[in-house]
Amino acid sequence: MASRADNIASTLNLANFSKATELKSRIWFTVGALIVFRFMSFVPLPGVNPMILEELYKKTQGGILDVFNAFSGGSLQRMSLIALGVMPYITASIVVQLAASLHPALASLKKEGESGRKKLNQYTRYGAVFLTAIQGWFLAVGLEAFSASSGLQAVVDPGYIFRIGAVISLIGGTMFLLWLGEQITSRGIGNGVSLIIMAGIVAQMPTFFGNLFEQGRSGALSPFLIAGVMAMLVAVVIFICFFERASRRLLIQYPKRVTQRGMMAADRSHLPLKLNTAGVIPPIFASSLLLLPLTITQFAGRSVSPDSTWGQFIVGLNQYLGHGKPVYMVLYALGIMFFSFFYTAIVFNPEETADNLKKNGGFIPGIRPGKNTEKYLDYVLTRITVLGAIYITVVCVVPEAIMAETGMGSLFFGGTSLLIVVNVTVDTITQIQSHLLAHQYGDLIKKAKLKGRMR
Repeated sequence: MASRADNIASTLNLANFSKATELKSRIWFTVGALIVFRFMSFVPLPGVNPMILEELYKKTQGGILDVFNAFSGGSLQRMSLIALGVMPYITASIVVQLAASLHPALASLKKEGESGRKKLNQYTRYGAVFLTAIQGWFLAVGLEAFSASSGLQAVVDPGYIFRIGAVISLIGGTMFLLWLGEQITSRGIGNGVSLIIMAGIVAQMPTFFGNLFEQGRSGALSPFLIAGVMAMLVAVVIFICFFERASRRLLIQYPKRVTQRGMMAADRSHLPLKLNTAGVIPPIFASSLLLLPLTITQFAGRSVSPDSTWGQFIVGLNQYLGHGKPVYMVLYALGIMFFSFFYTAIVFNPEETADNLKKNGGFIPGIRPGKNTEKYLDYVLTRITVLGAIYITVVCVVPEAIMAETGMGSLFFGGTSLLIVVNVTVDTITQIQSHLLAHQYGDLIKKAKLKGRMR
């Protein structure tokens, strides 16, 4: 049975879209901000020859850096100002959230409301600056060493001046992306950071399909394999859409109350628990944790002798944890499982929900309010999260494992990218519908006020 909100949403008239001036301005602002993001991805680092970078990147293609490059919209391939994207910020947010769940002082900040959230966000930004500086330094050093070993001089003037300039430029680019994401969130539509990641992935789609059909034209891939890949992508999208709308609705009963006509009526509502409460956070967090050490070792290894103990360790680490390798897939799946439970525990608090129901007089039929309700919510949420974690793991790992086995791992447009694109798109459309619904309610209120004055 459809809820009242679903019935109202189904009767929304898209013709009112032209009248919703605030919504149109928000959409245009979001589009303009994403265009600025794409322009920034083509601005190279100072002191780098962009003509030689393409040849250098081809020699590392097919490794873990393809994942980084896909999330940044090709910025790493062009070594632009935003080559690191928002991944340092995501990694810093993982560390801060883990620390907030373990450290009492940071845990108390979470309970302070808006002021505590601002402090934690500030700590996350400091951590993002620190991680960007470390990754930027190794990126600059590795680019110099790789240019010297390959004979292609991509760095015009190697040295400490180039390294410091590259670090400062990368920090500025990452901080600009964070500021742009916050502006999209506050003045546009959707979550700014998620939209930036999605825009980077969507920007790589023409390259993915171009490479796919080019390999088919050259005979490297059979037409049946290409048709199978296209069918798999469509099936994964349908699979994601089905599971993202799945939820467990718990019946909430409220005590009988006297209405205006003197009748006793009991209110009922539902508490929806999504199958995938964590959304796209688990694969992003898991991939960012794997990207952080491998990015450093892959670039730092260019300046280390492969005959040394440290050099052999770096080479072995990059080989075993390369994209599409079994060890990488296992660690990636375990990371998704862990962050599915971890982020669900952060987003939904059974104790707080049970207390709110008790204060408002609500209860779950057959379950006593208070502690028993908390245990029941935790029990149901744990069972749902198990299915959600398995679903995310299958979507993210299985398509990429198939591509790696078929030799198409270098194309990289697997389940993780599709999951992010579909989730962010659905969330953005939901927010647009909410704005249209609010605009429709506003029109109804204005008409009611006019009728009241006429009477």
